[in-house]
Amino acid sequence: MEIDLPEVVAEVREAFELYEKALVSNDVAALDALFHDDPRTIRYGGGENLYGFAEIAAFRAARSPAGLARTLSRTVITTYGRDFAVASTLFQRPAAAGKIGRQMQTWVKFPEGWRVVAAHVSLIELPREQTA
Repeated sequence: MEIDLPEVVAEVREAFELYEKALVSNDVAALDALFHDDPRTIRYGGGENLYGFAEIAAFRAARSPAGLARTLSRTVITTYGRDFAVASTLFQRPAAAGKIGRQMQTWVKFPEGWRVVAAHVSLIELPREQTA
C-alpha cells in the first residue's frame, strides 16, 4: 500500500479545506454534502453522539451559527492508498479561551468524491506547556 501519494493528499486537503470553510460559515448544505449519506456514518461531537447521516444533518440544521470562527494548527492528513484518509487537526476558538479542540475525520473516496464516514470532535483544557 502506498501512503501519502502527493496527488491523493492534495485531493483530501482540498476536501478538508472545503469542510473547514463550510463549517465556519455555517454552510449546512456543503457540510451535509461532505458527509457520507449512510446510517453507518458517525460523528462524536463536543456534546453529542450522532449515529447516521440523518442525525448528523439534523444536528447541523439546528446548530447555532454563532461563535464558529476558529484557528487551526497541527493539521495532519495521511492517506492510505487512493481511497482512504485520516485528517487530524487542533483548533482554538475565541469563545473557548483556555481550551483546545481536537478533530479527527476518516475520509473515503466514493464515486461522488471524498466523504467523511467518521468524525470525532472534543475540547480539552489547554495543556500547561501551551499556555505559557
